[in-house]
Amino acid sequence: MRRGYIACMVLSITIGVSGCVAPGEPAGSAHPRNEAMSFDQLGQTDFNRTVTIAMRDNLDSLTRLLEKLYRRNPAEWRKTGATTLKAAVQQGRNAIETGLAPDGLSALHDVEILSVALDPAYRGDRVGTLIFGLADMMVRAHNGKTRYYVSDVLNAQHVYNAARNVEIAAWLLATRRNAAGQPLLLANEISENVSNLSFEREFGQLVGRLDLVANLLDENIRRVGINYMQGLLFFNFLPVR
Repeated sequence: MRRGYIACMVLSITIGVSGCVAPGEPAGSAHPRNEAMSFDQLGQTDFNRTVTIAMRDNLDSLTRLLEKLYRRNPAEWRKTGATTLKAAVQQGRNAIETGLAPDGLSALHDVEILSVALDPAYRGDRVGTLIFGLADMMVRAHNGKTRYYVSDVLNAQHVYNAARNVEIAAWLLATRRNAAGQPLLLANEISENVSNLSFEREFGQLVGRLDLVANLLDENIRRVGINYMQGLLFFNFLPVR
């Protein structure tokens, strides 16, 4: 079995192969996340399916981060105009899926939006802006798509850079302060009575999936030539009876 195919299968298992489930389902589900067969899957290779699943799980991770950050920073979701936390999360998920930037930021994209969200002077919904910026940045690194087909060609360096941007955003979230010396957003919490590192885990999963996809992109291209040479070296006639 080809190593590229094995790697794809490993990633598929690792990130929870497929799934028509509610957005933001908690990680560590006790059952596989299945996706019903659809006609468009006929245009997808195993690798296309792997990258599609990785993107799906990354957007779900962002939805979980959105809810977690809103819970820790309730003043932010109230800036959205939503009447409940649940409504604010759904509003944020809709923005991710439609690609519609927060009010006043429609002229900005990916890392530009992240810079605004992590600017101490910003007075808008910092949580929603941060999560939307991360989503927009990752989707743009994948050629603006969330599902991938045989005709799609992704750039491994762009996906790798997206992983580094997630690391930078997570570091800034943990370290940057406002003028009063307070964190821009409350996230991880470690004290004598509480230890909550769930934000760090979600960011780590995002980075891990992006890095693995970037590595597989390089491997996938290399295997095209190797598989051709193997076909010439180990050619065997097929049985006819």
